[in-house]
Amino acid sequence: MSKRRQHSEEFKREAVKLVTEGGYTNAQAARSLGINDNLLRNWRHKYSPEENAMPTTELKETEAQELARLREENRRLRMERDILKKATAFFANDKN
Repeated sequence: MSKRRQHSEEFKREAVKLVTEGGYTNAQAARSLGINDNLLRNWRHKYSPEENAMPTTELKETEAQELARLREENRRLRMERDILKKATAFFANDKN
C-alpha cells in the first residue's frame, strides 16, 4: 500500500506557476513533478492567480505578442534544461 505524500503550499504554488506562467500543459507539468494531473488541476483551481484576481489592465497587441513569444521561449528553454539534466544523469550513471 502506498503512502500519501504531503506537499507544501510553496510546492503547490510553484506547480501552478509552471502551467500558468511557464507554458506547460497540466499533463506535462504533472509528469515532470511526478504527480497526478488531476491533483495539479485541483491546485490550479485553488491557487491560480487567474482564478482569484480580476485583470486590471489589458495588454496592447505588441505587448501580448511579445509576452507570447517570451512564454514560448521560456517553455523551450526549460525543456532544453530538463533534457540536459537527464542526459547528465544518464552519462554519469553510464560511467560505472
